[in-house]
Amino acid sequence: MPATAAAEPHAHHLLIDRAFLRSSTLRAGRLLLEAVVVPALILYAAMATVGQFWGLIGVLAWSALVVGVRSRSRESVPRTLLMAVLMLVGRTTVSLALSSVYVYLLQPIAGSLFMALIFLGSAAVGRPITKHLARDFVALPQTLMHDRRAHRMFTQVCVLWGLSRLIDVGMSLGFLHLGAQSAVLSRGVFSSSLTVLSVLVCAAWGWSRLRRVPGFTVAFA
Repeated sequence: MPATAAAEPHAHHLLIDRAFLRSSTLRAGRLLLEAVVVPALILYAAMATVGQFWGLIGVLAWSALVVGVRSRSRESVPRTLLMAVLMLVGRTTVSLALSSVYVYLLQPIAGSLFMALIFLGSAAVGRPITKHLARDFVALPQTLMHDRRAHRMFTQVCVLWGLSRLIDVGMSLGFLHLGAQSAVLSRGVFSSSLTVLSVLVCAAWGWSRLRRVPGFTVAFA
């Protein structure tokens, strides 16, 4: 059940469903493990033992296993997982065709750079994309969307996330300079940890700013 908001004559209350928040967090964590962490560890282990070719084959096998297990279980395969797996399979296949693991590594770096440009660019022009993304998860009162303090908060969160993606790009390129194996490990462990940390920082900052908006309260159900 998604979060809901109810408005009163002189105050606005945002009610966040704890069960929905918990299930969303678990789904995101599982997706990160299935589509990023485990494939990277498989490739890293293979490169240290049998070579990058079999590592890429292992990534393809893992992708098929994940979708197969989800399809045979009672739960439906999430569209986000399908998209993540399709992107993983796409760049793995191209890497196999070109016999180069660097294609596998450069695509997510380019993705982080593109995301940084989108978030920082939207903040720079005064139309933070985070304001629209937040409405996909929480039903925010319309009056809050026009509040200048809330707008500043969305802009700040936008900048924080954009900067975290730039840090990810720099870190990934640094490890790539050390070698393909180091870059694979960085992608699976350090980039994933940075993503989780960035989400927590952005959520904490947004929460602290939102609580300072007059006439607006946030509560958990």
